[in-house]
Amino acid sequence: MTTSFAQTYSDSYYYTTTYSGDYDVAAVMATAILVGLWVGLIAYVIGAIFLGMLFKKAGIPAWKAWVPIYNSWTLLQMGGQNGFWAVVALIPVVNIISAVFMYIAMYHIGKNLGKSDLFVLLAIFLPIVWLIWLAVDSSTWKGAKPQSSRSSK
Repeated sequence: MTTSFAQTYSDSYYYTTTYSGDYDVAAVMATAILVGLWVGLIAYVIGAIFLGMLFKKAGIPAWKAWVPIYNSWTLLQMGGQNGFWAVVALIPVVNIISAVFMYIAMYHIGKNLGKSDLFVLLAIFLPIVWLIWLAVDSSTWKGAKPQSSRSSK
């Protein structure tokens, strides 16, 4: 004897929900992205202003501080390093090596502005403080003017 069990569903069951959680999450995410963009923009402007002041001390045009990647290239050259490390910094994992060369450049920049050897620790752990300190203090550039990538004729 075979017994069959069947279950029937009626079309009269409609599930309606008024869940707006997805819209709330989307609104929070959009707000977070906009806040992040504004904070990033403000940080970039502050960094460019003080980097331009530091460039002026070394006799480098301040406008170079406003150009992404080129400002890092110029900072590397200012510290006696090859500027191509600024482009290499865009490659994942290899950017660690680029960071080492950036810290070496920051060490030389500090030395050319009359700072002690340990001043590089500020550049490593609090780079914005390092930048602002060098930009606004009364130190003068004692090194040679960094060579630009183009010769001026």
